[in-house]
Amino acid sequence: MSHLAFAPLTHAYQQLDRLGAWSADIPLRLFLAWEFFESGLEKWNGANWFEQINSAFPFPFDQIPAGVNWQVSMWAELIAPVLLLLGLGTRFATLVLMILTLVAIAAVHWPAHWSSLSELAQGYSISDKGFGNYKLPMIYLVAAMPLLLKGAGKFSLDALLFRRKA
Repeated sequence: MSHLAFAPLTHAYQQLDRLGAWSADIPLRLFLAWEFFESGLEKWNGANWFEQINSAFPFPFDQIPAGVNWQVSMWAELIAPVLLLLGLGTRFATLVLMILTLVAIAAVHWPAHWSSLSELAQGYSISDKGFGNYKLPMIYLVAAMPLLLKGAGKFSLDALLFRRKA
């Protein structure tokens, strides 16, 4: 008797599972593609400000000239989001954007000085009040993690290419 009472709910979950297999990754892909592409366009249309922060980049990026870092960052932020939208090379594109984000956190968003976890926690914000501002890049990393671990899902060029090979 109780099994029949849950049948509509079970059916609804099965439909959500079917829909999710095709589209669960799409909001993450759209969100990350928009955010990173917008940043790439800002670099495309702006002046190179990496000269001021290149020494703050973690190794080995601090060994690369600021102009090269600027170009690599800009092109990564323009090309990888397009790949995400298409679901092509999704894991690679996601990894590139995650590395870019980690470098940005280290060079720009992490607090320069902190002496306690409570001080560090103050940097988990959108605006910088002297304690860093790593909240938004951390959100990007968390949003990217499922795409890195699972890929783009069935509604992607990756899935189409792998289906044809099989």
